Amino acid sequence: MQNVTNNKRKGLFKKVNGGIKIPHTLVIIFAIIILVAIATYIVPGGAYERVVTEVNGQSRTVVLNGSFTYVENESQGLFQVMQAPVKGIEQSAEIIAFLLIVGGAFNLITRTKAIDSAIAKVVSIFKGNEILIIPIIFTLFSLGGATFGMTEEAIPFITILVPLMLALGFDSILAVGISYLGCIVGFATAMLNPFTVGIAQSIAEIPLFSGVAYRTILWVITTIVGIIFLMIYARKIKKNPEFSPVYKLDEEKRKKLSKTQSEEVKFTFAHKIIIASIGVCLAVIIWGVLKQGFWIPEIAAVFLITGVFAGIVGGLKADEMAEAFIAGAKDMIGAAMIIGFARAIVIIAENAQIIDTILYGLSSFIGKLPSMLAACFMLPVQMFINFFVISGSGQAALTMPILAPLGDLLEISRQTTVLIFQLGDGFSNAIFPTSGVLMACLGMAGIPYSKWFKWILPLQVILFALGIVFITTAMMMGWA
Repeated sequence: MQNVTNNKRKGLFKKVNGGIKIPHTLVIIFAIIILVAIATYIVPGGAYERVVTEVNGQSRTVVLNGSFTYVENESQGLFQVMQAPVKGIEQSAEIIAFLLIVGGAFNLITRTKAIDSAIAKVVSIFKGNEILIIPIIFTLFSLGGATFGMTEEAIPFITILVPLMLALGFDSILAVGISYLGCIVGFATAMLNPFTVGIAQSIAEIPLFSGVAYRTILWVITTIVGIIFLMIYARKIKKNPEFSPVYKLDEEKRKKLSKTQSEEVKFTFAHKIIIASIGVCLAVIIWGVLKQGFWIPEIAAVFLITGVFAGIVGGLKADEMAEAFIAGAKDMIGAAMIIGFARAIVIIAENAQIIDTILYGLSSFIGKLPSMLAACFMLPVQMFINFFVISGSGQAALTMPILAPLGDLLEISRQTTVLIFQLGDGFSNAIFPTSGVLMACLGMAGIPYSKWFKWILPLQVILFALGIVFITTAMMMGWA
């Protein structure tokens, strides 16, 4: 698997498309760290009071509207900036550990050749109609995001979908597109997501999961738009593989895949058992998330058990299993570092106590705008806050107590305010480097963030425009 921080690249920049230079992912993130650190000398410190309240039967800490006060700013100097990545790695330890475990476990499964033989079967089934696999997989992931908030669960799928997409004549970006991006599209227009819609509606004091009909329409529209975007891109890749931003990075993967295909690996009984175990693994993960409250440690444990089981069934010796696991985990180190550095951005802003000040300033500005314009302006505000507070439930606890009553004053229904929160929180998760899940998915696929950013930007513009249309429509029909 190609490491996202491949040391074969020369220098800090790499050339793409006729000599245009794009900074390395780590360079981009560190530049953002510096900008945020500079902002701590400009933006004054501030804080809202926070209270513990019950939301959907669980205790949540939410901000108290009208309680904002300025506090002493703790500007972040060079020493604090250099400590931030270390603290970022510490705070991201859970998802980093998850990345290493899944990377190692999948490499165990890969060594058995079960995935290779299964991919060969899938390729033969879809031969001549490879494009049809995109709407099928994308819709399933989008539905998962819309109903139970599926995002982290997409990470293990990346390891399976990358070789499949390459075998079908596509690229690594499409593997992330049909899985993680599918989750995000569903997450943003969710009908029943308890982690965003449920919490936000409870804080806004409106009936739980009300407005489901309109949100379902939005989910259908955005899912179709996502599928069309990916299918257009897939057709271009199919005709000309060099059109892919990760063409060169995928070359090594293609060589390994071609070598495997030339060996004509037979789909043995052991391979069938291993593939079945992967299916059971994914089913257990979905069941665990929905019914047992599984989170990253439990999901990682299930995948690790599957990897060890596959190694035993595949006839690997103990030493071979250990070597395969370490090799797979080692490929994830670059992505792990990037996740830690991205978290450092948030840590610097939190330490300087400027996040609440930014929210207070933005909400004060919104209060001076006409209703329709204020509603539309709330969308980029939610997106901006999401850069620092990437957790959907955390962002709801921070922004809804402020924006919901503000919306009342501006004649923006609370139902519409919740929708604005959903859209702003959801869509931007596909582009912000502060999203640990996004960076983990890119790490699994071996895609540099800079290339992903360039690829996803046009779709982000489309989704943002759709969001404005959805909000405007809700305002015009008095949705409540």
